[in-house]
Amino acid sequence: MSETLDLALDLIGRESVTPNDAGCQAVMLKRLTAIGFDGEPLRFDDVDNFWARRGQSGPLFCFAGHTDVVPTGPLDRWQSHPFAPQIRDGMLYGRGAADMKGSLAAMVTATERFIARHPDHRGSIAFLITSDEEGPSINGTVKVVETLEARGEKIDWCLVGEPSSEHRLG
Repeated sequence: MSETLDLALDLIGRESVTPNDAGCQAVMLKRLTAIGFDGEPLRFDDVDNFWARRGQSGPLFCFAGHTDVVPTGPLDRWQSHPFAPQIRDGMLYGRGAADMKGSLAAMVTATERFIARHPDHRGSIAFLITSDEEGPSINGTVKVVETLEARGEKIDWCLVGEPSSEHRLG
């Protein structure tokens, strides 16, 4: 399997229903600090967030996303357990596969590959990750951005890996 798929399977296997992170962020931070990121957990009330940055110069490119998922609803309506990811007919199934643990896995592994090929890249790379996107969304991204603004940190570009489709998934 690929590193991206392995990481996606790990993240999907964690029952991170809003605002619970279930250790997803620790997994991501461990990988990011291993490639030179300074990681900063930022907890506001019952919400886990983190800011991780590699480099101090500009411009700053930021990946943003969330580790929380919506509740599963009735388990008998699932073909397989929502937190036991499966690959069927070439598709990855499990709660958060599309929104947005698959994206998080792709962001982390793409960054690992980029750093391996370009260890002395220009500018900085950051991750802004929350466990409060599917719920009230008051102690996640908004609070982290307020913290960054108070410190004078400015994000020049941001990529959010939210899915979009005209077709329902799942």
